[in-house]
Amino acid sequence: MAKTKASHKFITVLSIVSILGFIGIVTQSLFELDITYYIESLWIIIMGVGFILETNIKSLKSLNSGITTNNFAYLTTFVIGILALFAGILSFPGIRVTNPSFVAIKGIISIIAVLVIVIQTWVIDYNN
Repeated sequence: MAKTKASHKFITVLSIVSILGFIGIVTQSLFELDITYYIESLWIIIMGVGFILETNIKSLKSLNSGITTNNFAYLTTFVIGILALFAGILSFPGIRVTNPSFVAIKGIISIIAVLVIVIQTWVIDYNN
């Protein structure tokens, strides 16, 4: 059984998200400064950028000939990335949209991000 390799882009995004979480904890505990909303919005924006970076743009260009199994996965990853980017921008404290459907979208994006982390990191290839 061989483990799959995570892409370098994905590892970079995951590292940045971890650093943001650490910064949030440090500012809360040392300086008693609550930047939770900023960290949340930056986390979602970075995950959106990560999804967009994982998209193979060349496969999206092949949409002119129709949706295939190859470009469908890239298309859904790109759409999720765009939604995450918009959700992150609309989550900044100055804007802070709190509509229940918008909060649901952020939750779904978070669940998808966790699934991508699991798939990218721990899925075992059983074909060997």
